[in-house]
Amino acid sequence: MKKSIAVTSERNHVFRQRVELDGFDEIYVDVPEAYGGEGSAPDPHDYFDLSLGACKAITAQMYARRKQWPLEGISVTVNRDDSEERKGLYRLEVVMSFYGIDDPEQLARLEEISHKCPIHRLMTSATVEVTTRTATEA
Repeated sequence: MKKSIAVTSERNHVFRQRVELDGFDEIYVDVPEAYGGEGSAPDPHDYFDLSLGACKAITAQMYARRKQWPLEGISVTVNRDDSEERKGLYRLEVVMSFYGIDDPEQLARLEEISHKCPIHRLMTSATVEVTTRTATEA
């Protein structure tokens, strides 16, 4: 499945970017003031991290629904340690709370299933190839 995402620099903002995805409202990306941005939107790292937390929650919810478990909700906190990112190490700690389930085996299974979400697998076991090119004028 191919999907395009358009990213366009905002003319009156320093680093702010407008992101367009078919069928969705516009999303914005910026960098913190400490890095020369305006801090007007989440930065790219935030989107990277939140995609993991959201995917884990959705995967666990889908599993619980399929099993007809009494899951009432999930909260996820993603803690980032990027202190060694320049050395090639980026740490994410994910803390999940499952509401409506008291069975320790079900809770353990939901956590285990969350490791199988597509974003977790993409981040930890896939080879991602990135090709960048300059567009040519038509």
